[in-house]
Amino acid sequence: MAIPVPFIYPPYYEGYLQQADFTKSLVENLNQSKRQMIDFCNSIPKEKESYAYAQGKWTVKEVIQHCLDTERIFAYRALRFARNDQTQLAGYDEEQYGKEMCCNHRSLGQLVSEFERLRDSNIDLFESFSSEALKRAGVASGQRISVEAIGYILTGHLLHHMEIVQNRYLG
Repeated sequence: MAIPVPFIYPPYYEGYLQQADFTKSLVENLNQSKRQMIDFCNSIPKEKESYAYAQGKWTVKEVIQHCLDTERIFAYRALRFARNDQTQLAGYDEEQYGKEMCCNHRSLGQLVSEFERLRDSNIDLFESFSSEALKRAGVASGQRISVEAIGYILTGHLLHHMEIVQNRYLG
């Protein structure tokens, strides 16, 4: 489905945005991808939770933790821009974050429960934004991006990582 023209986003996020369903609202996308992620994670066999498909690659639980980290960072960006804060926000190095995750001592169920609470909070956040606030944009990682695009990117980011786990970890 075509990405709506008024969106402001760096080309890097095109793939994530293409995974969103623009026949549905942003909140519907966030809710639907939340349910998909929970169902997907609940279907992962216990013996695969700490599995990495190659040396130096994240485990399944680390992929989920990466999704949690990204969810938090992008929601923060959306909040700042929705409030018309024009401070340029730094990027984040997902590889550096990955080195410090320390999540393999946690169960996948704990990570999924945390994700559900976090996503519910972010759904509340995006529902609270006016249509004007959703159209606002700011600079993160040196690139302009709109609040609404961030919400749809959160959907596509999850779907992207579910696909990776399915194909490379569970295949």
